[in-house]
Amino acid sequence: MLATRAFKKFLPLFDRVLVERFAPETKTKGGIMIPEKALSKVLDAKVVAVGPGAKNEKGDLVPPSITVGDRVLLPEYGGTKVEIDDNEYFLFRDGDILGKWES
Repeated sequence: MLATRAFKKFLPLFDRVLVERFAPETKTKGGIMIPEKALSKVLDAKVVAVGPGAKNEKGDLVPPSITVGDRVLLPEYGGTKVEIDDNEYFLFRDGDILGKWES
């Protein structure tokens, strides 16, 4: 339903949300390089595609609470890794996403 031009090849189904995690900081503010093993998992991501929504008990379509372009907070574990055009994305259910940052 909602997708950017780059994601016409892959559209999430139901209440799934495709996100791209932000790159971790590799330098401190003082300019010290952080080793790759010491980098923590980035929990912020940008929504790049959203499915049409899930159906409730009555069969009505419930639209997702997130739209393309939103900046969201992800759980530390979970999601399905998807590679599209050599880029790494993650697929989450709408209910698994912890929060949305205000713009």
